Amino acid sequence: QVQLVESGGGLVQAGGSLRLSCAASGRTFNTYTVGWFRQAPGKEREFVAAVTWSGSITYYADSMKGRFTISRDNAKNTVYLQMNSLKPEDTAVYFCATDRLRYRSQITGDKSEYVNWGQGTQVTVSS
Repeated sequence: QVQLVESGGGLVQAGGSLRLSCAASGRTFNTYTVGWFRQAPGKEREFVAAVTWSGSITYYADSMKGRFTISRDNAKNTVYLQMNSLKPEDTAVYFCATDRLRYRSQITGDKSEYVNWGQGTQVTVSS
């Protein structure tokens, strides 16, 4: 069983940056792809980015490409989301989760394929 805790959210002005962290407990964390998702008020939870268990492959939603960078440090059981050039429309609660399958070689952005959701961290971008 993997438990995830997100941190690093906060209030930032448009154009600013934040780095989110997703810290995991559990010895098998480094065998799972990890994804970041976000949910704005009144909207569906949407895919942001994901990184494979080895860290060698990353995948981004189109609107995040070039602004967000996902990475992981398996020695620290942590996945990061560096967010630059933030926009007011990036305001949401950000969640991390693990793939439901270990060692999957292909990344999916389908939230139904993810489990072990954290409690989320609020990101607010002011204009």
